Amino acid sequence: MTYRCLLQMVLLLCFSTTALSRNYSLLRFRQRSDTVCQKLLLQLPSTPQHCLEVRMDFQVPEEMKQAQQLRREDAVLVIYEMLQQIFGILTRDFSSTGWSETVIEDLLVELQGQIDHLEPIQKETMQKKNFTTGDMTVPHLKKYYFNLVQYLLSKDYNSCAWAAVRAEMLRNFSFLKSLTGYLRD
Repeated sequence: MTYRCLLQMVLLLCFSTTALSRNYSLLRFRQRSDTVCQKLLLQLPSTPQHCLEVRMDFQVPEEMKQAQQLRREDAVLVIYEMLQQIFGILTRDFSSTGWSETVIEDLLVELQGQIDHLEPIQKETMQKKNFTTGDMTVPHLKKYYFNLVQYLLSKDYNSCAWAAVRAEMLRNFSFLKSLTGYLRD
């Protein structure tokens, strides 16, 4: 277990769920590990030249391109869904890629930490139904990630398909970084 993970667990224990759900600045600070996730993804081999022809546009939902219009409650729902979906994709068969299992494990630990930090506020938002567009964006996100998984399946999880999905995930973490910036008190 990395030092960062231990620190995150200690911080999580120090703050109650109620405090988390009321302090978006703290949540925003904790979600800054999007940069860590990007760095981990960049440690994986990049797209080989022969794979460039199999890349495709996976049609990121329009709401993601206009993140500044989301309220913080909506942003939490969107961030939570994106992290869950990315986590799910990374638990699939990537054996054909030659990727480092250690890097993937570190990435999954980072993602799980972010998901754990978001879960209390996501649950509270869902209970209060205190959102406007987030609930409409989530189905679009699910379709987008479903398309990523279908693409991997159609290519038998080959290294080129994974290279394309890795590029999409890097793009996703840029969106996540923008969304996290909107979590203000």
